[in-house]
Amino acid sequence: MTQRQEAILMSVVEQYAEVASPVGSSLLSKLFGVSSATIRAEMAELEKLGYIKQPHTSAGRIPTDKGYRYYVNILSDNNSDHSRLTERRAERALTARVEGGGLPDRTIRNAVDTLVELTHNLGIATIGNQLYMSGLSNLFGQPEFVSGQDVQQIARLLDNLEPWLREAAPNEPLSVYIGTENPIGSSANASLIISRFRSPYSDRSYIGVLGPTRQQYRDVMNLVEHAGRVLEDALYE
Repeated sequence: MTQRQEAILMSVVEQYAEVASPVGSSLLSKLFGVSSATIRAEMAELEKLGYIKQPHTSAGRIPTDKGYRYYVNILSDNNSDHSRLTERRAERALTARVEGGGLPDRTIRNAVDTLVELTHNLGIATIGNQLYMSGLSNLFGQPEFVSGQDVQQIARLLDNLEPWLREAAPNEPLSVYIGTENPIGSSANASLIISRFRSPYSDRSYIGVLGPTRQQYRDVMNLVEHAGRVLEDALYE
């Protein structure tokens, strides 16, 4: 993939997350200062490579799971120094809600509820052997989840999420499972972003969000990672 193709893919992911409709060449031509024909040629190549696709109802393109994975990997590589950067406003809000939260379960719930407010996704956390969830209306309010079949797929994923977390016990500080990568609910068109943290309940507790694959990954990944870090600090200060 060329540098320009990579930049176009990044833009497609970010624009689609913002507007929830396929991204056309005319918009990207303005962003990149080249002709629409040039953008169409580059998008055709990205489509051949499997990073974007063209819905049958539109001339625009949307990312595939492969495209999202490429995007997330780029973010992960570029954000290695994030923890040393000054906290942004959303992260400060999350920190404020977590600090002084009282009992561990209340502190964890505060963090989840804040993630829901900030990301507009479903927030989740393990508290002991239970899964705390908040923000179901956010999840089912997304345009991706309007049919009964879509709701059933998400419900099946949620039913199996807590036992999967307990058995698989992901060991990365931040884990991102995109669409078909999800070990459960792979056909639910959803992404799971979770952070591992130590708590009085377990050395492998988890907090994160579940939402459509159409995500503001940069912001959501940073917030989820920050939530895990701040929770661990608050619970062991």
